[in-house]
Amino acid sequence: MTEIPDRLVEIMKRSSKIAALTGAGISAESGIPTFRGAGGLWEGYPVEKVATVEGFYENPELVWKFYNERRINISKARPNRAHKALAEMEKMYDMWVITQNIDGLHTMAGSNNVIELHGNIWRVRCTYCDYHGENMEVPLREIPPKCPKCGEILRPDVVWFGEPVHMMDLAFKIAEESEVFFVIGTSAKVHPAASLPFIAKNNGATVVEINIERTDVSIIADFILLGRATMILDSLLQKLKEA
Repeated sequence: MTEIPDRLVEIMKRSSKIAALTGAGISAESGIPTFRGAGGLWEGYPVEKVATVEGFYENPELVWKFYNERRINISKARPNRAHKALAEMEKMYDMWVITQNIDGLHTMAGSNNVIELHGNIWRVRCTYCDYHGENMEVPLREIPPKCPKCGEILRPDVVWFGEPVHMMDLAFKIAEESEVFFVIGTSAKVHPAASLPFIAKNNGATVVEINIERTDVSIIADFILLGRATMILDSLLQKLKEA
């Protein structure tokens, strides 16, 4: 089991602004397959067909069938101890979670300060009017679903390839101001999110990587904790409470 360095606990005890960038790895322990991994959710679906605006307008039914499968899978998942530990830290710090995940598990775990860079699979928006809403139907009764306001086709309120990510300016600001910046369950290869730990480091933050293996972030990380996020964050939270 990975030991939590006393030095990290000391740094966190005298810090107030904490941020965490999370990726698919944190939700893998909740049973959600990682992005394009072995047995992953994109398997068998060409990305350009189901994760681009062009693919959606070419075949909205195919895209919604794909997202219906993802929604069924994600609906079975529950926040794990890593999600809950980050939510608990929000009671102790000025704490923000910046996530690349669309599963909504951070909010379900109790985190309030969450930036969902790539949107949320449970939200929808109209392709014609200004309607934005929530749709929790599993499975969907109608594919593709229609806008309750104007009757046109709804799309998932998620970020597809080529689209701008959500709330990136705020994410940059949080990274710049953070004293400790966690990178959890992400290979940090997808930009612009991948730049956040480097921005934090350049502004004086202590960078902590929690992953099952080393990544591109490892070269700048002050602490590299390899292993399961649930066990590592559980241990860290316990040490913080005892310190």
